[in-house]
Amino acid sequence: MSFSDELVRRARRLNKRIAFAEGDDPRVQEAVAELRRRGIAEPVVARGGGAGSLATAVAMLRRGEVDGVVAGAVLTSAEVIRAALRGVRLRPGVRTLSSSFYIEVADFRGRGAEVLTFTDAGVVPEPGAEQLAEIALEAARARRVVVGDEPKVAFLSYSTLGSAGGPAVERVRDAVRLFRASCPGVAADGELQGDAALIPEVAATKSPGSEVAGRANTLVFPSLSSGNIAYKLIERLAGATALGPILQGLRAPLNDLSRGASSRDITLVAAITALLAGTCPTS
Repeated sequence: MSFSDELVRRARRLNKRIAFAEGDDPRVQEAVAELRRRGIAEPVVARGGGAGSLATAVAMLRRGEVDGVVAGAVLTSAEVIRAALRGVRLRPGVRTLSSSFYIEVADFRGRGAEVLTFTDAGVVPEPGAEQLAEIALEAARARRVVVGDEPKVAFLSYSTLGSAGGPAVERVRDAVRLFRASCPGVAADGELQGDAALIPEVAATKSPGSEVAGRANTLVFPSLSSGNIAYKLIERLAGATALGPILQGLRAPLNDLSRGASSRDITLVAAITALLAGTCPTS
């Protein structure tokens, strides 16, 4: 069963109410119809138009009338993020709103199709070491819910374990140290180049003995530019399915969309929102 099919199967069991803020958009209308037809979730179209409908959807979420919100097919990410921070707010202890994309890729290391987490490819432009560590933590937590496996976290750079230097590399190394101190039970390594993180044969040469290199499924990018460019290239050139940005750190799930999202993408982001709804109680 594909990742997309598994998302749908699991979401159907939950019967969550998902609000949509852009009901006039044909892609959203198709997704709403699909959600109803297949019983994936109970869609609710917020009234008001544009930012007004997003405000309505967020208010419904705050009151517990819906379990999650999906927006961004028309609204910009900046508008969606502002609504999330003002109306939903961060969970206690979380200092940075961030995001992940879930990238379904064809077999590239002999295991069949896989799902990779790309973080943060949607929110934080130039994260510091503490922010990178927190972004990785939130991505690992969300992956356990959305994908259902154990995260193997690779902090990416242009250097692999000391092969190069510079302030950007030092920032990633500091983030790895902070992450390991706060999450000793999660497999993590870095700094790693992309090939060392993903390809076993390269990892055997560049980072032998690493429990993550060559096996990574959660990729922590050093900047928004690198993550955003990477996900769009793999989506458009390699035909991968990219779902997100799934926002991390909120008290309740409000998820963004790429304005280039298809109706299928919107349906699947709604399924992810339903899965996350049980882990972020509204308050």
